[in-house]
Amino acid sequence: MTDDHATDAATDAFVAHRNLLFTVAYEMLGSAADAEDVLQETWLRWVGVDLDQVKDPRAYLVRIATRQALNRLRTMSRRKESYVGPWLPEPLLTAPDVAEDAVLAESMSMALMLVLETLSPTERAVFVLREAFDVSYEEIAAAVGKSPAAVRQIAYRARRHVDARRPREAVSASESRAVVESFRRALDTGDLQGLLDVLAPEVVLIGDGGGVKQAAPRPIVGASKVARYIVGGSGKVKSTVTITTELTIVNGAPALLLRLDGEIDGVMAARVEGGRITGLYYVRNPAKLTRVDSETPLSLG
Repeated sequence: MTDDHATDAATDAFVAHRNLLFTVAYEMLGSAADAEDVLQETWLRWVGVDLDQVKDPRAYLVRIATRQALNRLRTMSRRKESYVGPWLPEPLLTAPDVAEDAVLAESMSMALMLVLETLSPTERAVFVLREAFDVSYEEIAAAVGKSPAAVRQIAYRARRHVDARRPREAVSASESRAVVESFRRALDTGDLQGLLDVLAPEVVLIGDGGGVKQAAPRPIVGASKVARYIVGGSGKVKSTVTITTELTIVNGAPALLLRLDGEIDGVMAARVEGGRITGLYYVRNPAKLTRVDSETPLSLG
């Protein structure tokens, strides 16, 4: 194969699997910016590979991306230690069809990604590759540098850990949308009782301002406290400022995009269970709001 043909073949394979590689990296890292860096690092390594020796380009590319994401995940854990306030994943505006794909929507959800934060880097990589992308134990073993038997044990341990913390029931996209819409109406009108009606008694609100924007310094627990925090926060905005809310799809689930005088101020994603909101994830850090005005293409295949 000539150099030009080899480059063309490498480019074609990379482009064909780019959305998959981004999705793998993002689910491992919770950061679109870092996921893009992983793609760049993956490409630089991929163009140096002898394609004549590659039987399965998809598996090979996933292996490279996983290794790069693992390296970055270990670096990110040190960054998060000095992060101001609670840390939330970077929200992504996603196409409506992502919400209809139950596996992809759950694997991308803010709630599950927060649970993944409690896993070790290797556990997270194994869980993501196995549960979301159905990668074989042998391929995962090659990616993380463990034996297939060890990977099976890690996968079992990680699944038990996640299952104990993930939502107990699957909720349809339409049900989630209806609940978030009710929440939006109550928020827009400052209806405290309306908020209490849609918030579960044990609801938890987590805010991420990154030390740049004001946000709750620690999680707020309980419907009454959360409702009063939300109504009180909107009441602090100057009367000359126009607050608008917009129903959108973030990480495969209905969410609210909040604007002040037309400028994006934050994203509020919700975890819905039993017809009520059990989790609110409010991202205001401007550095994490660059992916909410245009859709990010994602793929499990």
